[in-house]
Amino acid sequence: MTVRAILLGLLGGAFVCGTSFFNDRILRQTYLVGNNMPVSVYGALIFFLLLVNPLLRRFRLSGKELAIILTLTLATCCIPGSGFLRTFTSSLILPYHYEKLDAGWREQKVVEMVPKRYLADVNPDNEDQVLGAFVQGLGEGDQHCSLRDIPIKAWEKPFALWLPMIATLWFALIGLSLFIHRQWAKHEHLPYPVATFANALLPDPGQSTCSLFRDRLFWMGAGGVLFIHMNNYLCQWFPDYLIPIPTVFPLGPLGKLVPTLVRGGGWSLLNPRIFFTVIGIAYFIPADLSFTFGIGPFLWAFVVGSFAAYGMNLNNVIEGSYWYTGLKPRMFILFGSNVGLFLALLYTGRHYYWNVTKAALGFGKKEGMDAASLWGCRVFLALMLAFVVQMTLAGIDWQLSVLYTMILVIFYVVMTRIICESGLFHLQSNIFPCAILWGVFGANSLGASTLLMMQVISMILVCDPRESLMPFMSNSLKLLDLRKASIGKASSWSAVAIIMGLVIGLTVTMYIQYDRGNSCWEGWAEQAVPTMQFTNALAVKRKLVAQGTLESSANLHGWQRFAHMSPSPVCMYGFAIGLVLVLAFSAARLRFRWWPLHPLLFVTWCTTHIAAFSGAFLMGWVVKHAVVKYGGNAWYNRLKPMMYGLIAGEVLSAVIPSIVGAIYYFCTGERPKAFQVLLG
Repeated sequence: MTVRAILLGLLGGAFVCGTSFFNDRILRQTYLVGNNMPVSVYGALIFFLLLVNPLLRRFRLSGKELAIILTLTLATCCIPGSGFLRTFTSSLILPYHYEKLDAGWREQKVVEMVPKRYLADVNPDNEDQVLGAFVQGLGEGDQHCSLRDIPIKAWEKPFALWLPMIATLWFALIGLSLFIHRQWAKHEHLPYPVATFANALLPDPGQSTCSLFRDRLFWMGAGGVLFIHMNNYLCQWFPDYLIPIPTVFPLGPLGKLVPTLVRGGGWSLLNPRIFFTVIGIAYFIPADLSFTFGIGPFLWAFVVGSFAAYGMNLNNVIEGSYWYTGLKPRMFILFGSNVGLFLALLYTGRHYYWNVTKAALGFGKKEGMDAASLWGCRVFLALMLAFVVQMTLAGIDWQLSVLYTMILVIFYVVMTRIICESGLFHLQSNIFPCAILWGVFGANSLGASTLLMMQVISMILVCDPRESLMPFMSNSLKLLDLRKASIGKASSWSAVAIIMGLVIGLTVTMYIQYDRGNSCWEGWAEQAVPTMQFTNALAVKRKLVAQGTLESSANLHGWQRFAHMSPSPVCMYGFAIGLVLVLAFSAARLRFRWWPLHPLLFVTWCTTHIAAFSGAFLMGWVVKHAVVKYGGNAWYNRLKPMMYGLIAGEVLSAVIPSIVGAIYYFCTGERPKAFQVLLG
């Protein structure tokens, strides 16, 4: 590892954390992170390799150095945007704002049900300076506020609670990534499509650019995608002079032929949108995977539509009042599938995991063991224990804290496995430990206050997990392996990058929020997330009051909760169905070579956003099937550069409007035209 690689990696992380909120909220362009293949990072890499590295001559960066820079930068991508800062500060202060607007909240005193240190310190003496300034903004016209105007003292207690907890979780995930890396990369030989794409962009030894940039087919693919998106971007500015090129096929009227599909919420599936990145990735993964991702949302819509015909909607909340974190069968079907896949992964690597764990704890032989795996296991176990302690100190019984942590581990491992095996870079499973424990124990056992505290914790830690750290780290570790770089040292510096990025990102985010106020708000981060946990708690509290069990449920603690468990039957059936389906399809895939559907079907088919990608996955499946059938392996390999070009072209198409928008904003002071290439 070179000093300049580390410094540039830290600089890259500072750039991503320092500019994402401005791009996403002020410029309103394609999110700089947005998913597990952030356009800001890969777009900057392409521009650097094309325009800068060839000019450096003797000081040009090698592929190994660029892999280290990418690792440190990608590690910080879990901080800005949906991963954390998009909703973090809003969740800590806006409940006070909505309490003023909702008589039910004030009557039931739901905000007072959580400890004061969970939220920012807002009281009658500082309300205007802390809450009022956050809502209205301190800047006036062209006059911006100063950093000194931010009432940071009111945020000290919640920051002291939440920042150590989130840092502990993130560093534990780095350790877990190191722990499982060797099994997945060396023993199971996962394809890592995202890491493979990144590696294809890096220069060959002794070269300033990669061989892809000298391939005509690569530029045919990238140029075609750039032309389509840039034409549509210019149409936003000059609608009277240009004609947009459609990227959506409006087949909605066909819904009349499939009423069950429409009844199951599948109308959007009949309006497929072209995502060139998805088509490119589908070309490099097994055909059964791309077909599974393409057909999965249709199957889910048919299942939901069939049940809806009998009066049961699997997507609806059966307890609580907010769909996102309320009790619903869909989440438990998905969780059961995740548990099934997690058990299958444990079984497959049982010898490796057991031997590494014993050696890490000093009970087994260390000869032949990878040092990074051993230290990763130790860090993971130690920090997970620390995380349980932190949750317990935050007011959650240690028994619930342990179960909560186990659910988090299952969630992150399965999510990372899906991305590393399939390249599904935009994945949002929405499995919330608070809701899972709610369905297992029941509201009568947990009580309204404990349930609310766990919901607040979930909104802080895993509100929008599509930008999670562990998938970033796992792909980076594979890239480091491909470039023969030290994964242990890079992981340690990634932790440093995260701390630095958190300080920069949090400072910039809070400054913009206090400067702009509600002019930079969005419906999700400033309206939905700060209220959903309290609306659920309000519904649960009213239910317990009606049943006469509010006081008794509040007096239960520790093991007493297990004695008073009242699981939701519908949720338990959903969990069992998901578990059985994954295990059955895994066995069928091993037994029958012709089996058409991959077991990953059931851990993705009802996730958020997969429906938007289903059409593109089917397009990619058709392209690959046609190439292999009519051209054979020779044509399949020959067209790989073109498929890489599709991905690179869409990445550049997302970055260019952000650059143009920033220049336009700083020159004119006006917000540029918004243009979204990937999902927001």
